[in-house]
Amino acid sequence: MKKLTFTSIILLIMFGATISAQETEKFGNTLNLGLGIGYYGYAGHPMPVLHANYELNVVKNFTLAPFISFYTYSKDYYWEDKHNNYPYKYYKYRETVIPVGVKGTYYFDQLFQANAKWDFYAAGSLGFAIVNSSWDNDYYGDRDVYHGPSPLYVDLHVGAEYHPNSRIGFFLDLSSGVSTIGIAIH
Repeated sequence: MKKLTFTSIILLIMFGATISAQETEKFGNTLNLGLGIGYYGYAGHPMPVLHANYELNVVKNFTLAPFISFYTYSKDYYWEDKHNNYPYKYYKYRETVIPVGVKGTYYFDQLFQANAKWDFYAAGSLGFAIVNSSWDNDYYGDRDVYHGPSPLYVDLHVGAEYHPNSRIGFFLDLSSGVSTIGIAIH
């Protein structure tokens, strides 16, 4: 009987420690660095994107992360101005876009009963996009061909992170704008 009681107490302590560890898991204080592919209809093709954010704990299972992303692309634009004797020609322009804002993330680890090596989340990003355009020197037409999103930047995410140890994680973040893979430094 003593063995059964002792074994029961040990199992209860281990079970309680497991629950306690899940309840107190912190997701913040994490630097996330990602490389991804974004497809924007106005560019007409997918393009590489660099992304970084730093997560901060807010409440249980929820973090806020200031973020910055960067992508650039080049495109030809066909234009002529018959009135000023500028013939039809393809002019090259380059767009550089830098979204900046805050990403709010909710972790579903407790709901999914995930072990400590995995994190599962849904998130939303809100911010604004800084846009810079440059053109060929001999182009005199309308320089406002940026047909992308408004300066307001909104993105929805779902993702997962795998932790081979307590200091490093690898994540996959799928979103409505830019999907990234990367490393998380805790």
